[in-house]
Amino acid sequence: MGKIYLWKDENIKTKADRPSITPFLLETSEKRPAILLIPGGGYGNVCEPTEGTPVARRFNELGYHVIVLDYRTAPERFPAPQLDAMRAMKIIRGNADKWNIDADKVCSCGFSAGGHLAASLGNLCDDLDASDGDEFDKYSHLPYAMILNYGVLAFEEWSHLGTQQNLLGEDFREIRSKYSPVNLVDEKTPPAFLWHTVCDQLVNYRCSIEFALAMAKNKRPCELMLGYWGEHGMLLAENTLDLCNWTNQAVNFVETLIAAEKDPAILERYTHAYQAALV
Repeated sequence: MGKIYLWKDENIKTKADRPSITPFLLETSEKRPAILLIPGGGYGNVCEPTEGTPVARRFNELGYHVIVLDYRTAPERFPAPQLDAMRAMKIIRGNADKWNIDADKVCSCGFSAGGHLAASLGNLCDDLDASDGDEFDKYSHLPYAMILNYGVLAFEEWSHLGTQQNLLGEDFREIRSKYSPVNLVDEKTPPAFLWHTVCDQLVNYRCSIEFALAMAKNKRPCELMLGYWGEHGMLLAENTLDLCNWTNQAVNFVETLIAAEKDPAILERYTHAYQAALV
């Protein structure tokens, strides 16, 4: 399936074309969960060749439909990328029956600045309106869960300043706190799987740690996978012994959420008593 444009207005442009989604759909008659995949690029470009198609194919192998987003970046500012992501979620849910997607199980997944955008869907977009006067307007933009990969999840001086400036403009320091996902976590924030590396030289791993701490404080399901080796932009972490498992870990996290919804007794497996009985 080719790309699908998000907006009727042909004057709404990305650097490459127009805001769009490209579906990578499974050949199945069974409804399966889906992932809105958001490549990074510091809100200055969209790294689709590395953080788009190859990752989509990997998640397809793990049994998930994937839809890759091409969104607006600088010189476009907030809320342009957020509106594109919201609109994408609405279109995915609006096509759920046709594409054999479980509309209640659409996750967001983003890399670096795309991690910020994926997190934005969970806690920054509630006051925005991504309507376009069609049948998709009625659907929710809220992800079932978020997969945040070395994400710019804190807008601080020690975080990635280029991402902040590209999204918010030259005066970003004066306004950034209210656009920082870590500051917006509350009891309604969707569950999150995060991974990062201590050796990330561009986006400080504190972003993921502080987001995970905020999730824990608000008693929201969250899993943090923290590696040591690995520079920024580890992608699928091919040919590593540890990081290469992150896609499997992310899917296992989501599948656990789904299983616990169906049968809360599954969470008994996470008690000492249950595990001790197996020894």
